[in-house]
Amino acid sequence: MTRLPLRARLLSALAGDPDGTPSWVRALADGDDRGYFADGGAAWTVHAGTATFVAGIRALLIQALHPGAMAGVHDFSRYREDPIGRLTGTVRWIICVTYGSTEQAQAETARVGRLHQRVSGTYKTDAGPRTYSASDASLVEWVHLAFTEAFLGAHQLWGGPIPGGADAYVREWAQAGRLMRVPDPPETEADLRSRMDAYIERGELVHDERVAEVVQFLRDVPFTGSMRLAYRVLFAAAVASLPRQYRKMLGLRRTPLPVITATRIVLAISSKALGSGPRAHDFARQRHQRLQDTGIADGPRLPADGSASRIGE
Repeated sequence: MTRLPLRARLLSALAGDPDGTPSWVRALADGDDRGYFADGGAAWTVHAGTATFVAGIRALLIQALHPGAMAGVHDFSRYREDPIGRLTGTVRWIICVTYGSTEQAQAETARVGRLHQRVSGTYKTDAGPRTYSASDASLVEWVHLAFTEAFLGAHQLWGGPIPGGADAYVREWAQAGRLMRVPDPPETEADLRSRMDAYIERGELVHDERVAEVVQFLRDVPFTGSMRLAYRVLFAAAVASLPRQYRKMLGLRRTPLPVITATRIVLAISSKALGSGPRAHDFARQRHQRLQDTGIADGPRLPADGSASRIGE
């Protein structure tokens, strides 16, 4: 069997397509506006970098500490049987919201919302059974906070400067939170971290056997060959980059190896491989160029009233 080039293997994992151009990526070139985020802005910059490889793992580790989120994953996710499919679904939403037109971003968010409608049930607590739903305000907020913190934190370690700084990224990505109906998402790094700390202070985050199961799975995702070796470095990087309180709650320890440096090497190789062909933002720039050529006004369309958060109602 002919071994696929590294770029094709990376894109198969990220986009479910060895060329990195499934229909939803090609659709980034379509649409009648520039989308929610500006080319070269904070969200475009953070999400275009390969530090997102670490950020995705870091986000899943942090999210797992919320028992409602963990119950939903345990009861409804097919991550054990189809980890690549689960990853591709998440990447698709991020890419469409970041680089797509507002129409594509809203349609993708509505698709995810329909999948979440069936996610509900109960989980055990010391005070007795508690119900959960993917639409619970606290649960939706926690997922958004964990995502934002993870992608920001990973980029701060392995990415370059963020246009406008960390606050600009948190403020921009708050729009994605509104799309997912997060009530009043944070718009500064300080507010982001303060809200996350509040979950710990209220005792809402726990480590149990379900968390341990997910951590073990994330530690040993079934990649093979060089992808397996690279993933082990990325997992160690995610652990090393976690704020200490989350690492302690997850029962994880930093490796004594120079994982920060090793990760820079892995990410540099990945970036070079991905840069040999078109990326998602290249398709988005085709849309931008077409709009410029036809005289449509510059700038992203950001509803000041958060009305986009009501998509799907």
